[in-house]
Amino acid sequence: MGIRGLMSFVEDHSNEFFTDLKLRDTKMIIDGYALFHRLCFNSNLELRYGGDYDAFADVVQQFFESLFSCNICPYVVLDGGCDISDKKLTTLKDRAREKIQAAHSLSVGGCGCVCPLLIREVFIQVLIKLRVHFVQCFSEADRDIMTLANHWNCPVLSSDSDFCIFDLKTGFCPLNSFQWRNVNTIKGTQSHYIPAKCFSLDALCHYFSNMNKALLPLFAVLCGNDHINLPIMDTFLSKVRLPLGAASAKGRRHHRVLGLLSWLSRFADPPEALDNVLKYLPQKDREDVKELLCCAMEEYQPSQVKLQDFFQRGTYVCPEALSLGLPEWVLVALAKGQLSPFISDALVLRRTILHTQVENMQQPNAHRISLPIRQVIYGLLLTVSAPLGSVSLNASPPRSLAFSEVERINKSIKTSVVDAVDLPKDHPDLSRLTELSSARRQTLLLETLKVKQTILDPIPTSLKLPIAVSCYWLQHMEAKAKLHHLQALLLGMLLGPLHAIINSPGRYLDIPEVYFSMLRTYNKVF
Repeated sequence: MGIRGLMSFVEDHSNEFFTDLKLRDTKMIIDGYALFHRLCFNSNLELRYGGDYDAFADVVQQFFESLFSCNICPYVVLDGGCDISDKKLTTLKDRAREKIQAAHSLSVGGCGCVCPLLIREVFIQVLIKLRVHFVQCFSEADRDIMTLANHWNCPVLSSDSDFCIFDLKTGFCPLNSFQWRNVNTIKGTQSHYIPAKCFSLDALCHYFSNMNKALLPLFAVLCGNDHINLPIMDTFLSKVRLPLGAASAKGRRHHRVLGLLSWLSRFADPPEALDNVLKYLPQKDREDVKELLCCAMEEYQPSQVKLQDFFQRGTYVCPEALSLGLPEWVLVALAKGQLSPFISDALVLRRTILHTQVENMQQPNAHRISLPIRQVIYGLLLTVSAPLGSVSLNASPPRSLAFSEVERINKSIKTSVVDAVDLPKDHPDLSRLTELSSARRQTLLLETLKVKQTILDPIPTSLKLPIAVSCYWLQHMEAKAKLHHLQALLLGMLLGPLHAIINSPGRYLDIPEVYFSMLRTYNKVF
């Protein structure tokens, strides 16, 4: 994430750019995406067999308990869907290809880092359990994080090098130097703190001849970040003579970072520096490149979104989301993490990216089995009463039933066109979906899963949904399930109720009878 090579560059100059902190008694804004990835990949979890979710949940809980012990009040901010401009699509596809290679390596016993599919959902469940404040942004969260941190004058915790560019009042603490497992006690007191390092933007600018910090967004887009990667920039880099400076002994891996920062430090402000960039480019390309660079630099300016309103009042205004005419309940559910970014991508872009998992790369990807379910979801989303995107809300464009899905095909990616289910005309539109009675919602769910209500009648209420989903799975899977597969599945489902009975004297559930009722249900399906 962020700017290529920047994080390793500043870490190589830790003594110049970082100060030591003893973090306690403060609010802290946490980049949720960066955190759950780091906890997943740096906690010796098993990543090969679908997700070591119990162990992951324990690690997340330990992390936040460390913060609580130091009177650090965390506010977790999660990324939402893709930007409506889709400017990161190339980057997202590149990452999808990288994840496929990592997943293949894991599948054959090698190394790799691929988050199990439900890591994000488990992370949110633990946040809810621990009553940690969190919000899911409508699109990418970086600017909103920066704006909130500056409003509250508190540090940001992340691993994204973009936070080395943002002008943060209280600084940026990288996750890899945040020693949450090493809680210390202040001598002579009962107060605790977490050792950390804080990046100083002023120190970076001072190192490069007191350069104007307003030049750093231009540095980011010239160096190459997630939002812009113009091939024509190679023309500029090949023609300009970038100085290497005193730190070139670190090797050529930081040549671009060091050279660009040294070169930009010569200029007083962004307009002057931008003019000097453009003069190295062909005349015919200059205006278009200037517009693209200026647009990309805006990504480092404060956001109009005020997340503090959400944390204080449970709601906030997102101009980007409001302009799309989405139903209020959808916006609220997205902000609370009750709907995944998959939904906003489907709504806004009519395109979704199906996440890679560790599986046999010679077989069709496992998302194929849930395609009929997604088609119903797409059908529900198509009933939004107001057209989306740049289309006038007073217009009535042709109704397309097609969505695009970026999915794995063997060890590569492919964009497939998927038709949504055309729901009955009397079905309520998306804005009134939450007004449906529970009986009608349940009917829609069971029709989607191809399961009849009568076969679920003997099943305890808490197990009806997992049994219904299992019936769907058994009917749609390519391979034939054997008895021992069903027995393992049922025992896994019953483990939770069994633990609840053991830990709650007085509760009763006839586990053997429930087990055989579930088996009889599966027999009725077949």
